[in-house]
Amino acid sequence: MSFESFGLEAEILRAISAQGYTHATPIQQRAIPAILDGKDLMAGAQTGTGKTAGFTLPLLQMLASQPVESGQRPVRALVIAPTRELAAQVQDSIRTYGQHLHLQSTVIFGGVNINPQKKRLHHGVDILVATPGRLLDHARQGTVDLSRVQYLVLDEADRMLDMGFIHDIRKIIELLPRKEQRQSLLFSATFSHEIKKLANGLLNKPVLIEVAGTNNTAGSVVQRVHPVDKKRKRELLSHMIGRDNWRQVLVFTRTKHGANRLARQLEADGLSTSAIHGNKSQAQRTKALRSFKQGKVRVLVATDIAARGLDIDQLPHVVNFDLPNVPEDYVHRIGRTGRAGHEGEAISLVSADEAKQLADIEKLLGRQLPREELEGYEASHVVPYARPEPKSVNRPGNGHRKANGKRPGNRPGGSRRGGRSARNRNNDARPADHSRARRAQHRRAG
Repeated sequence: MSFESFGLEAEILRAISAQGYTHATPIQQRAIPAILDGKDLMAGAQTGTGKTAGFTLPLLQMLASQPVESGQRPVRALVIAPTRELAAQVQDSIRTYGQHLHLQSTVIFGGVNINPQKKRLHHGVDILVATPGRLLDHARQGTVDLSRVQYLVLDEADRMLDMGFIHDIRKIIELLPRKEQRQSLLFSATFSHEIKKLANGLLNKPVLIEVAGTNNTAGSVVQRVHPVDKKRKRELLSHMIGRDNWRQVLVFTRTKHGANRLARQLEADGLSTSAIHGNKSQAQRTKALRSFKQGKVRVLVATDIAARGLDIDQLPHVVNFDLPNVPEDYVHRIGRTGRAGHEGEAISLVSADEAKQLADIEKLLGRQLPREELEGYEASHVVPYARPEPKSVNRPGNGHRKANGKRPGNRPGGSRRGGRSARNRNNDARPADHSRARRAQHRRAG
């Protein structure tokens, strides 16, 4: 489906064409007409599917067709994003596609001086992109008025809940017109009970759109697990980067301290590396990301929160150095690669003590991830297979193989479960308190 078929303004189509795009992605094909029709929207789409343009294009179209009265511009569209990086990415999209329109937009987030933001808001903007905390700072100081917002977008709502922003979101909603008097759009890579509960209070008779299902990974991403002893993970990572001549790889760690330590170790191995996490200033994070995109830095080590919203064209490799405690974070992590139809590779270095996290991830995905031991880095303890509840009756035929394709010797216990005890299997069967796990993880990870 071409963008011309949506009836967009010629100025918007010109900006789209300048970016080299001609046909809409699946999420854009379904979201843009619904938004232009004035419907509230609850959309489930993975990162890298074009969802940002899926809401920025119709927003620009609707605002451009409703010229503002003379005087100061009120905030007519509000986009809330969980992280500084994602907010900046959305603002870039608005600037790119709205460059030929007479609309004003700005982005506000924490970690930087608030005064320049106040000045921009004082001049008036049509579209405001914000993180929740900094938006409330401006609201308390009386430097932003949200009473005339016509369009509200919550981008990556699942991450906002994971990061504990639910109370901030509720406070912001109280500053807006009633839901019957505005159009609200909620985008999320995963749909949990908490997300559906938030949507019930936020949206007015929404249209539900799911592209390739939620809680899934993109088909363009090849995923595999390399079992390895914990103490040899860094050595194996350096080996793979050098052996395969990877020029750009995003590596995830579970903690800020772990990110710093791994970055130092990779630098000592002769690999240009930067780290980004919650303890880094905005200037440091921006510099590290810019260097990574420009190819000046070969490896970028990141925590989950800092990496959310990273938009890197054709990123070929993502490595889970540590598995996340919350299985949904695995989906978000590997969504950094395989974007916009490009192929990507997601590799997880898994030690025996991460068997529970791997089992939870496979249960979420509804399938087992193929294991492949690399010669010279064989794990002394086998990473066992779990029995995830399949989404279909077909089970993948991938076994636990070495790189030469041969199966290793007998596993303890003689089963695919790798001899796991009944106590551990019962623990796996109990539903995890993911909300508690998310809060605990993000307090540690930043």
